[in-house]
Amino acid sequence: MDLQTLWFAAVAVLWTGFLLLEGFDFGVAALLPVLGRRTADRHLMLRTIGPVWDGNEVWLITATGAVFAAFPGWYATWLPALYLPFVVVLLGLIVRAVAFEWRHGSHDPRWDAAWTRVITGGSLVAAAGIGAALGATTLGLPVDGSGTRVGGALAGLGWSSLLGAVAVVAYSLVHGALFLALKTDGPLRLRARAFALRVSPVGALPLLAWAGLVQLRSGTLVTGLLWLVAALAVVVTWTRVRLDREGQAFAGWATVLLASAATLFGAAYPVVVPSTIDPAFDVTIAQASVSDYTLTVMTWVAAVGLPVVLAYQAWTYWVFRRRLTAEPGHDDASAQVAA
Repeated sequence: MDLQTLWFAAVAVLWTGFLLLEGFDFGVAALLPVLGRRTADRHLMLRTIGPVWDGNEVWLITATGAVFAAFPGWYATWLPALYLPFVVVLLGLIVRAVAFEWRHGSHDPRWDAAWTRVITGGSLVAAAGIGAALGATTLGLPVDGSGTRVGGALAGLGWSSLLGAVAVVAYSLVHGALFLALKTDGPLRLRARAFALRVSPVGALPLLAWAGLVQLRSGTLVTGLLWLVAALAVVVTWTRVRLDREGQAFAGWATVLLASAATLFGAAYPVVVPSTIDPAFDVTIAQASVSDYTLTVMTWVAAVGLPVVLAYQAWTYWVFRRRLTAEPGHDDASAQVAA
């Protein structure tokens, strides 16, 4: 495998890791007004993601940084063409982070409820913005032969970005419900499991449609088989939820994303930004990449640093692996969300 392909695969893994980890994070926050019927329930939901939400966001920074470092031509085409969605994502992440911290600033229930709503809104906006950007990128942007967007600020936004936004939000909602069913006990666990049972078949459809469109355009036999794995994983997830096997259901739903993302990136390769104006204007990894020497240095640095980061994050999840329960009548105690 040449270094350009290796780093394309690395970028795909980083984006998949972000969607996988931040997906349940976004989903839990988005479900606060749906499953959090009591203040204690909402505090319990936030406690499940309290120790990990900020660490999950590091994957977004790393994924974007890897694109910039390894494929500056990709970065130079992609971010300016989708400037608006990325600004929206950043605003959503900023207000969300502020809300996580500031909701502890007062014991007034109205203060707490207001910042909890901000967490939900920021999470939905960020998830939709990421989905819109990735959807438009994988399905095509109006770029010319120089890699410049043709049209105004909204030219890159259309049905493909809408499909991506819906796919990421829908996937995250089910992912968050399954995470809550896995991490909590009591009435909240039952409600989260019931939500996942009802929504999971429908929640997977936008993601499968997105991956299927890329597969139909430029896929191979291998990526077609990966798409089938994603579809079968939806069935497995649903049956595992019915049998109250939360861990297996969570693993099945993660497989839906892993196989769908592999289909998306595998079918798109070697194109990183397809052009909707003319296929001759497609940006490929060969055109977008830095020199082999730079990629070699980056590979050695990543080989040393990446295992350390992964080990640290795995340790964090292991430390906070136990189930959590709400304590009736102790809402203030439940409100101490780790940050």
